[in-house]
Amino acid sequence: QVQLVESGGGLVQAGGSLRLSCAASGRTFSTYAMAWFRQAPGKERDFVTAITWGGGSAYYANSVLGRFTISRDRTKNTEALQMNSLKPEDTAVYYCAAASRVGGIRLRESYDSWGQGTQVTISS
Repeated sequence: QVQLVESGGGLVQAGGSLRLSCAASGRTFSTYAMAWFRQAPGKERDFVTAITWGGGSAYYANSVLGRFTISRDRTKNTEALQMNSLKPEDTAVYYCAAASRVGGIRLRESYDSWGQGTQVTISS
């Protein structure tokens, strides 16, 4: 099992930027991919972006493509999400997730470790 702790959420105006971080501990050597999901009030937890831990291949939801960038630092066991040109519809709780097995990288059920979430609020 991998333990995940997010940080960096907050309140910003539309058009602004935020950077989220996720620190992993525990069985990180078995990580296949790490991802960010988000959940707005009354909605499902949706895929935002993911990165394979070994090769660093990145995947994005269409809604954030070109605005968000995921990265990882294997030496520090961290991943980060740089969010630019933020919109009110990006408001949600953002969750860091880790997958220990190969699976659908955009699928919530592929991830077996989750952080506690961090609130991101974008004002118009």
